[in-house]
Amino acid sequence: MTRRLVAAVLRGAEEAGAETEFVDAAALRIRPCSACTLCYQTGECPKQDDFAALYEKMLGADGVVFGSPNYIDNVSAQMKLVFDRMADAIHCQLFAGKYGCAVATAGGAGADDIAAYLNHVLQVLGADTVGAASVEMVSGPEAFAAAEEKAFALGKDLVAAIETRREYPDQAALHAEVAAGMKALVFANKDVWKHQYGHWTSQGQN
Repeated sequence: MTRRLVAAVLRGAEEAGAETEFVDAAALRIRPCSACTLCYQTGECPKQDDFAALYEKMLGADGVVFGSPNYIDNVSAQMKLVFDRMADAIHCQLFAGKYGCAVATAGGAGADDIAAYLNHVLQVLGADTVGAASVEMVSGPEAFAAAEEKAFALGKDLVAAIETRREYPDQAALHAEVAAGMKALVFANKDVWKHQYGHWTSQGQN
């Protein structure tokens, strides 16, 4: 059912003129992060799996849609594996300038919380989020149909935000706070985290 909500977002985006691609994290082989910090130092992860190709797709996109079911009050294990491999993107704020949205489902409760968490991850990565669509399956088929309709509208709004470079002042304040914290962390480790230090200095951050 989560897949259907993601698909609805993509249909809405396509109707608004966007090119889209659906990627199922559960179909990929992504190994857990082992906190080796090599991506901080070199910008590359030494693990040989499907993450690098997925990461490249996300970095090349103007908009990103995250979706997950509620698995015991959290995202799926497959989704968390993706997030845990994105520390370099957070430290360097590599989603800055991108837009995103989230969808979530749950059997009985908690779908809103999962969608909010997914949007939070996007924001911590540096992206602006345009909204969310979520539904508890216990609410029945009419509730799911309404969520699907909302997801479709969300996809259209995502494209509109990208095209107009829509501003979100409240999120801008969060981005500034997160970026300042990440910059301070990287500069404190600049002698070792050479890749990330080089990224920040290339942005004129000295």
